Amino acid sequence: MKQLVLDLGAEAPAQSLDTFQVGANAELTHLMHQFAQRASREHFAYLWGDTGAGKTHLLQGLAATPASRYIAADAPSEEFVFTPEITLYLLDDCNLLSPQAQIDAFALFNQIREHGAYMVSTGPVPPAVLPVREDLRTRMGWGLIYLIHGLSDDEKIAALTQAAEARGLTLSASVLPYLLSHFKRDMRSL
Repeated sequence: MKQLVLDLGAEAPAQSLDTFQVGANAELTHLMHQFAQRASREHFAYLWGDTGAGKTHLLQGLAATPASRYIAADAPSEEFVFTPEITLYLLDDCNLLSPQAQIDAFALFNQIREHGAYMVSTGPVPPAVLPVREDLRTRMGWGLIYLIHGLSDDEKIAALTQAAEARGLTLSASVLPYLLSHFKRDMRSL
């Protein structure tokens, strides 16, 4: 028997700073809004936390602002080239950078600092223990370093309810507690 997938046309809404579930991350959320407006005194920030904590969500939200560039760890070298028109660079999953990408990222950090642009980078651990070149590791520690705190179970239920409603779905009250007790608990998996 072949299972057919029912296409509900319920696409996920675009990630934005406004759809990020704040939880215990109010100070970080405020800082990200300052970065979006290029109004922070700090020009560098490094975000770390568990899978599904919201690192990529925040970067994609910032990428929706004008004059920004999202750079995935596996991006081609051209993405790591400084461009004066870009004022905010967003480097995701720094732990996955190839040796060449680490060299490119190091050069980009230096150019950003020289020109007064902004950068937010992410990884699963603090920069001090990130498995990258030492010179790049020190660059990632130039600015503010934030641990993204995970959501409580109640906050996860609220976030999942909001995500379902944004897709036009109504879930019964028992569905989300069941998911939390029987599946992976990180937000990306849920």
